[in-house]
Amino acid sequence: MYNYIKGKIEEIGDEYIVVDNNGIGYKIMSSKHSIESIKDVTENKKIYTYLNVREDDLSLYGFLTKDELSIFKLLLTVSKIGPKVALAIVSTMVPNDIRYAINNEDINLLSTAPGVGKKTAKRMILELKDKIEDNNFTENNVLNKNKGPDYDEALSALLALGYTKVEVKEVFSKIDTKNLQTEDIIKKALKVIAK
Repeated sequence: MYNYIKGKIEEIGDEYIVVDNNGIGYKIMSSKHSIESIKDVTENKKIYTYLNVREDDLSLYGFLTKDELSIFKLLLTVSKIGPKVALAIVSTMVPNDIRYAINNEDINLLSTAPGVGKKTAKRMILELKDKIEDNNFTENNVLNKNKGPDYDEALSALLALGYTKVEVKEVFSKIDTKNLQTEDIIKKALKVIAK
């Protein structure tokens, strides 16, 4: 029904934003990534939306990018995944992380999202693997939100210790490596692995 709503951001909550469009405030549930990108924005913003209709509720979900909206809608096609779980998934991982995890059948990475256990992760892989093409993402930009200058060195060192690339990237998704030196990244990663 609504493709997008463009207006001034009037309010920002933990899981929603309010967009003023011609004097009407639209409460839009959104991902942490979109909300973080919107903070401190004063000009009008375009939010790509999805209207969820239930017999007792109408809710708007919206994102800054068409890609995030697209992966959100794709997740809704999985049986037993509703908008709240789909929103939790896109808040935990960026779209390329999700595509990467599904294509590589990485149950552990998918299970890092709140509300997603191993059964749900397996169902996501089963139902979405054929819908996600390999050319929709490149491994180089997967999980790059945490990359810092020493990221690649730490990755190589942990691979040399015998950990797999999938294991290391899962650990890196849980820590912020941006401002850390190689040695500190490795120490933090090993602490996460030891838990």
